[in-house]
Amino acid sequence: MLSKIYLLGMNGQVQSSRERLGFTNSTMGLFSGFISTDRVPNIQLATTNNELPVDDSNVSTEVDSKVKTKLLSMWNNVKYGWTIKVVKTNFSKESPVCLLGKIYRKKPEEFLEKASEAEKTLDTGSEISLAMDAISFEDSIEEFKKDFTSRLWLTYRREFPILNGSTFTSDCGWGCMLRSGQMMLAQALVCHFLGREWRWQVDQPLKTEQQKLDEYNHRLIIKSFGDLPDSTSPFSIHTLVSLGALSGKRAGDWYGPSSVAHLLSQAVEQAAERHPVFSNLAVYVAQDCAVYLQDVENVCQMPDGKWKSLILFVPLRLGADKLNLVYASCLTHLLTLNTCIGVIGGRPRHSLYFIGFQEDKLINLDPHYCQETVDVLKDNFPLTSFHCTSPRKMLISKMDPSCCVGFYFHDKMQFTNFMEIAPSYLVPEDEKVDYPMFLFCEGSGKDLQQKVENAENTIPTTTSFTGNGTYDDDLDECEEFEVLQ
Repeated sequence: MLSKIYLLGMNGQVQSSRERLGFTNSTMGLFSGFISTDRVPNIQLATTNNELPVDDSNVSTEVDSKVKTKLLSMWNNVKYGWTIKVVKTNFSKESPVCLLGKIYRKKPEEFLEKASEAEKTLDTGSEISLAMDAISFEDSIEEFKKDFTSRLWLTYRREFPILNGSTFTSDCGWGCMLRSGQMMLAQALVCHFLGREWRWQVDQPLKTEQQKLDEYNHRLIIKSFGDLPDSTSPFSIHTLVSLGALSGKRAGDWYGPSSVAHLLSQAVEQAAERHPVFSNLAVYVAQDCAVYLQDVENVCQMPDGKWKSLILFVPLRLGADKLNLVYASCLTHLLTLNTCIGVIGGRPRHSLYFIGFQEDKLINLDPHYCQETVDVLKDNFPLTSFHCTSPRKMLISKMDPSCCVGFYFHDKMQFTNFMEIAPSYLVPEDEKVDYPMFLFCEGSGKDLQQKVENAENTIPTTTSFTGNGTYDDDLDECEEFEVLQ
């Protein structure tokens, strides 16, 4: 595929590399019909005086690498439809839209107009007012748009510092699950530092102290995901790739949802040790579709008895080769909870971050748009590339069965309430299936594992451990337990 891209020819190639690749004037600009100039800036050809000497192999190799990265990112954006003018996603006016626990409905304008006219003809409008209050939905589609654009959008980036142990300066083509995981963690941090009700005020003056504090925390969260190997970005792709290397993963490898959940857990634990701002945050990853309450208490309870805020990741496999649709309603029900921070999954080898739904379609943030790296160490770095204005939807029936659901609990009471209401969401309605998506279990998963290891007959498991406490999904990209009909 790459050779075909090279043959098309791209503006921006230095002369020496163009000639070695066999470019001619007739091959230039064939991409122009596919590339939107407002999405991908045009790059000017180098002049003769600026040509690189052919015998300068080191510089020439570096140029070739940059050109290759640029071509791949542009081809990726063509492939996933990001370079053409974005077509607006259609939303039904009749059906409510759910976004991470918030329900948005179209306001019944015609009824409100009629009710308002009727109210004027009455001596007292109390009865009509009550009726209007009953059907006058507080949240509208416009509010949904504000909510959606306030979620953090973390995508492929190019031309960032080389990833440790590799020559990669872009994650284009392989880092989508890592980016999806970053977005889910970012939503947890938004809830933790800003609150679920926070909305990004685009180009609005910061008048109050609270607005200034929110802006500071907004930038702090984005900075923590900056694409650079710096201690101020503890959740960068550089950090995640380095942590993955401890489990035998390399830059360029594809990650499953469960593997990413464990990497995020390690990254938060590491960040809490180095940065006090994250010290009140804990992460627990469910084991084999089970949340062990003693393990949760161990990671959350502090020496003084207080609880840390908890991020809960539950890796699932809802079917064999494709999604078992009896669990589709369970997924959408979980997305209606205000403690849910979304689902990472997508289609096979095509990760997406699901944050809501309408009818039988899941609303998602797509990490596959490759953008220029932003230097988050600069003061007032631009924020627009970290927020998406174009919601996308996908039929839930097309979702890959391997996924990971995330939750955020500010305190122990929220987690306790979740344990009380969650069981009714985890078993399919009107189906002859009584096995829940996941369970809450007393005790510790480690203790149970030890008992199993000491028993004469061990219980078989589909989860593969590498022996160092990490998961190995090289042979099976989706290593979690399967929940079947």
